[in-house]
Amino acid sequence: MALNAARAESGRVLTAFVLDPRQLEPHPYQSRRALSFMRKSLDDLQQQVQANGGRLYLFHDHPEHVVELVHRRHRIEAVYLNRDYTPFSRQRDEAIHQRCRERGIAFRSYDDALLNPPEQALKTDGEPYRVFTPFHKRMHQNPVALPQPLAAGQWLTDASHDASDRLASLHQNHDNDLRGGRKAALAQLDALPRCRDYSKQRDIPALDATSHLSVYLKFGCCSIREAYHAVAFALGPDHALLRQLYWRDFFSHIAFHYPHVFGHAFHRVYDAIAWRNDKERFQRWADGCTGFPIVDAGMRQLAATGMMHNRVRMIVASFLVKDLHISWRWGERFFAQHLLDYDPCLNNGNWQWAASTGCDAQPYFRIFNPWLQQQRFDPQCEYIKRWLPELADLSPAAIQHWHKTPLAGGYPAPMLDHAISSQHAKILFQSVTEQSS
Repeated sequence: MALNAARAESGRVLTAFVLDPRQLEPHPYQSRRALSFMRKSLDDLQQQVQANGGRLYLFHDHPEHVVELVHRRHRIEAVYLNRDYTPFSRQRDEAIHQRCRERGIAFRSYDDALLNPPEQALKTDGEPYRVFTPFHKRMHQNPVALPQPLAAGQWLTDASHDASDRLASLHQNHDNDLRGGRKAALAQLDALPRCRDYSKQRDIPALDATSHLSVYLKFGCCSIREAYHAVAFALGPDHALLRQLYWRDFFSHIAFHYPHVFGHAFHRVYDAIAWRNDKERFQRWADGCTGFPIVDAGMRQLAATGMMHNRVRMIVASFLVKDLHISWRWGERFFAQHLLDYDPCLNNGNWQWAASTGCDAQPYFRIFNPWLQQQRFDPQCEYIKRWLPELADLSPAAIQHWHKTPLAGGYPAPMLDHAISSQHAKILFQSVTEQSS
């Protein structure tokens, strides 16, 4: 939206991407894989802009400093950008806005990352939604605008600044990484018919029955509105996959209206839980060596590809919090470091859902049983065998009953008794809820 508005309203447009040092320098929530994917996507974007007669300029600095630099060289009249909704992003955009005010530059921001902007998705009493079902029921009634073709306009192509060397430093080779960029995103949109039976197959990790759109939406390779209409066209206006796009909106809205979720439980009472936070047990979970096949398969898929099937994400998250009794924040940080599709709002929302600390979360007394989960969703152990070669020669029955008769050399016995651990998790939650009542 921002680019189209700039092209329609301006004489010449300088297209820029700012590599913010606060995001590039190592920090606890940085995914090098995600940065590498971003690099590939920017390479593709550069080619698209060039094909339209322009140039994508890269800057390595704080964005408000970039505004100052470009203004000194070109006397710009307006800055156009698309909003983001995390606390960091909002502070960043406000710093840009402040610099524009100081220099007499018009500031234009647009809502292009979500189906519905957070300020326009409120209940009749003016309060944010905290439960997904009524949120979805109401938001699904709002029309979703069709994506517009690139507006006509002139490019500014004689700027001298470039930070391509910083972009090159982000490259990492991973054999199983997805291709970045718009061409790859459009290929996934074209492949949406494979999700025709999504509601029946989405929880089966051995199947290729999900959209693979999350990383492309995160990095803007295709827009959320484009994805919405592609799903509606290919699969129907009431298809189950559309509901998942609204979950994306929902968690982003929660993060916008309740920024304390970054660092605290949505329900602050759960900040008092006495987590065990055992580093050795956490490392076994992170390495995929817990002795619970479905958990370990998911963690090894994450290590190898930067992705994990959504059903398995829920299983491994529940295991960390309610079997190992380790804080959800440890898992949130680990996923942030390893996911290709890491999105702060969605990662936080999903972890707080699994940990029963968030809004509209899984009740704390409902605890995923990893043995029943793998029996139900990977009965032939196809997914498990794909990621756990130690178990490849065993029968599905042997793997499903691993907790009773562990057989394979090189793969560990279960590190705990799920029934005992889940009961202790209930006690942990009950203790803080009783204290607060």
